[in-house]
Amino acid sequence: MDYIKYIAELIKIDGIDEDYASLITVPKDLSLGDYCLPCFKFSKVLRQSPQIIAENIAKSIDVNSDKYVKSVQAVAGYVNFMIDKSGFAESAIERAVREKDNYGHANIGNGRAVCIDYSSINIAKPFHIGHLSTTVIGAALYRIYNALGYKAIGINHLGDWGTQFGKLIVAYKLWGDRDTVNKGSINELLKLYVKFHEEAKAKPELDDEARAWFLKIERGDKEALELFEWFKELTLKEVGKVYERLNIKFDSYAGESFYNDKMQPILDRLDKQGLLSVSDGAKVVNLDKYDMPPCLLVKADGATLYATRDIAAAFYRKATYDFYKCLYVVAYQQNLHFKQWFKVVELMGEKWAADLVHVAFGMVSLEDGTLSTREGRVVFLSDVLDKSVEKAKSIIEEKNPDIDDKDEIAEKVGVGAVVFSALSSGRIKDITFSYDKVLNFDGETAPYLQYTYARCRSVLRKAENTDTSCADYNAVVSDEGNELVKLIEKFPQVIVAAAEKYEPSMITHHLIDVAQSLNKYYFNNRILGEASEVTAARLKLIEATSIVLRNGLTLLGIGCPEHM
Repeated sequence: MDYIKYIAELIKIDGIDEDYASLITVPKDLSLGDYCLPCFKFSKVLRQSPQIIAENIAKSIDVNSDKYVKSVQAVAGYVNFMIDKSGFAESAIERAVREKDNYGHANIGNGRAVCIDYSSINIAKPFHIGHLSTTVIGAALYRIYNALGYKAIGINHLGDWGTQFGKLIVAYKLWGDRDTVNKGSINELLKLYVKFHEEAKAKPELDDEARAWFLKIERGDKEALELFEWFKELTLKEVGKVYERLNIKFDSYAGESFYNDKMQPILDRLDKQGLLSVSDGAKVVNLDKYDMPPCLLVKADGATLYATRDIAAAFYRKATYDFYKCLYVVAYQQNLHFKQWFKVVELMGEKWAADLVHVAFGMVSLEDGTLSTREGRVVFLSDVLDKSVEKAKSIIEEKNPDIDDKDEIAEKVGVGAVVFSALSSGRIKDITFSYDKVLNFDGETAPYLQYTYARCRSVLRKAENTDTSCADYNAVVSDEGNELVKLIEKFPQVIVAAAEKYEPSMITHHLIDVAQSLNKYYFNNRILGEASEVTAARLKLIEATSIVLRNGLTLLGIGCPEHM
């Protein structure tokens, strides 16, 4: 039952052709009604006060024989609708219980492709805490769009090109050996990279050697390519372990190097269209008219840039996937970069430039400053996960030492706590990384949600043989019950809104509201041991709540232990 749509169909206003459903909202004061329609928008057209318009609408609706709407009242320019609470509870709960794992899913996308560029780790550099936000925000959006019937394409646009590979080869040939690097993997590569920058301060000629080695990679030198591919293999093997723990997958690992042979056709087209100009030997697209600096595409020495490769990648993705949208989950520090090359694509006459979206997020820093790979100031994401899981296990052993599957539960709780930390606030906020904050297992956290889910499942296990077909939904009509039912009913709308705003935190906030509401209800109402029709209704409410929590956490990439 879609109550907003139902109420909208009851509303008739002569002289107004409007999508009333889009205007209906929930009153701030719930004692006035469950839904309301503001009438201020109609005042100018009808030349009447909002209050008179509201009164006329209220008079026109006959609620005496209506199954769902119990009363309609005009108050201060609003039409307030009070619905039948028992019928509403039955509709919302039965739908959730019936749809189970599919509750909240829809076919809004109708199979349209949505490319999502996220994580985008750099080869031969550590997978550190700075990559957490792009990785888990992108993965959550990937799941959300799939749940809504789109065909999400997860793309890990690898940073596998640039002078840094020349630097790493120089460092390896001067101070490294194959056995040590194979054993230490990405940690050893980081040490070599940091050492290069330390040594280059006193020996700037090392930078020239690095550029020379990268030129060898570009020209297909056998030794240079062998080392480059080895570094790439070591990196992907190591980061693959982290992706597996985070339950994250990609459909494409096409990185920067993949687009090397796809840039020249773009440059040729820009030149032919008269969009390319030369400035101090460099090739740029002038964006003065749009209050932006020029978009630099080819440096004076002939080297291409991120923008060149990003434009080539966008054209490739459009041709390959014919995307409905192409999302770039990248920190807000790159706002100008995306505005510039999005505008270049638009100037090339491509209408789909409007479908390119920069999903910006805040930066991650340490409590004592910013992260820096060059200086070795990084916090490895694998170390964070390990520490979080270790703490989760110690808490489990303290509170429930006899529980089975201790290691499996600790992994779900520990990893979930880290993922939730990056999704719990609006994505645009900066994060100062703190172990104490990330590993806090109290309050509005993933462990709190997981514990609430486990509590629901425990109640349901105790009553697994109870017949719930006799449910009387008047038994859940109370202030606490109504609040929880409304949150259950709203869940599908929250998923749609999260996709529209590219904001997974909307789901985290909603799940916290659901868990808090459930715990309040659980504290004030007996579930088992009541009359059969009362117990049946309350059990179904618990089951519907558990479905919302599980489905929401699954979309976020957080595991749901059945017991804790």
